[in-house]
Amino acid sequence: MSEGKQKRPGNWLKTTLRILLRPRGKAAFLHSLPENSKLLDAGCGNNSPYICKGHRPDLFYVGIDVGDYNQTVPVNEYADRYIVVTSDTFPAEIRMMVNEFDAVISSHNIEHCDAPIETLKALLLSLKNEGRIYLSFPCQESVAFPRRKGTLNFFDDPTHRWRPDLAIILDTVRAEGFRIEFLAPRYRPLFFALIGLFLEPLSFILKRNMPWGSTWALYGFETVIWASRRI
Repeated sequence: MSEGKQKRPGNWLKTTLRILLRPRGKAAFLHSLPENSKLLDAGCGNNSPYICKGHRPDLFYVGIDVGDYNQTVPVNEYADRYIVVTSDTFPAEIRMMVNEFDAVISSHNIEHCDAPIETLKALLLSLKNEGRIYLSFPCQESVAFPRRKGTLNFFDDPTHRWRPDLAIILDTVRAEGFRIEFLAPRYRPLFFALIGLFLEPLSFILKRNMPWGSTWALYGFETVIWASRRI
């Protein structure tokens, strides 16, 4: 991060609780990285630069996306590098950054891509030896989940282009020389799943997801993968 850019002070208690209660989520992955790691965030909408730097201001943060999706704070105040490309050049742009990063985050990105497997391969190739990747995306079963505002059924989001195939994704990750550190085909952190269970009648009546990702946790909407490159 260049001199003069803002750093958002972290809330130690809130961060600790978030990691303890969702130990394989994105925040936990960020806090598992070595100091001053170089991070690529693929599909960095929803204020992801702000959130990532809030957790780890020491990281060199590079975000890439096909537009300024739901960025309500100034991106350049938090991203060390911010790349906006067209959807058809997205994987090609990533392929220009081979062996450049210590870590990659692809959080609910792959299902929006025009060329998902090509994009995934490019992300894997962008990692250095011992580099690590965090992947999350809707589980295969989500095509049969109830329809809710905030997306619970895969088809609730009209921008979803590809229903992720877990077997193909795992084969691709392993074929590029990575080992799986963690795999949850349907990630259900217990605390939030219990909240989701308690709030499910209200969610059903209102036809919308409940706060804190609790409805997702109840249904196991997300597939989560952590993987690292073998040396």
